[in-house]
Amino acid sequence: MKKFFLLWMLVFAQLPLLAQVDSLVVKTDSSAVRHQVLLQTSKGDIVLELYNETPLHRDNFLRLVRSGYYDGILWHRVIADFMIQTGDSTTRHAKPGVTVGEYDLDYRLPAEIVYPKYFHKRGVLAAAREGDAENPERKSSAAQFYITWGYNYSKSALDKVQARLDETTGGKVKFTPEVCDAYLKYGGTPHLDGQYTVFGEVVKGLNVVRDIDYVETDDNDRPVWDVKILKATVIK
Repeated sequence: MKKFFLLWMLVFAQLPLLAQVDSLVVKTDSSAVRHQVLLQTSKGDIVLELYNETPLHRDNFLRLVRSGYYDGILWHRVIADFMIQTGDSTTRHAKPGVTVGEYDLDYRLPAEIVYPKYFHKRGVLAAAREGDAENPERKSSAAQFYITWGYNYSKSALDKVQARLDETTGGKVKFTPEVCDAYLKYGGTPHLDGQYTVFGEVVKGLNVVRDIDYVETDDNDRPVWDVKILKATVIK
């Protein structure tokens, strides 16, 4: 399988805030009840809330969680100040030091990019995918997902990210005042906006995301000491 990846850039960012991280989650309004999923990890518990505006990703994720697909697998790709990624079921029995992360299920999900309502603020859940060259429709991986950490941005740093986005998206992705305010206050990974499907967010356990994001990794971004999803459960 071709490796699923996320574009990674160091874009003139400031260091992230580390204290009181659960209070940094920017809540979004919804008139409908949202499903929640508990990820019990070897670093602690993370609770995810899924967006109803991305029903294909929501329902697919719920089905995989209920089937036990994620139980026992690794966070196989971790990049400090960026994101944590999982979803390769072959990592369940991966030996230490082995390169992992290339396996996925045999289908893709159509992109459900709801920007600027949902963007890459710190703590969002989004689908990994193959690159634009081989995947111009930006279809999502069936199983691999990531949770953002990112940086806290200054206004000048965001301006530089916007300039880069203008180049990569042909000017189609523009930061709104609300999006800018969130990146300035809470941080995230804005260079991914409008290019990957964001379909949920962390509502509890953002400190656990931080702790995973800063573990020691090898040259392939795999944690030196395995970090696992022990069990995933639909709780609401």
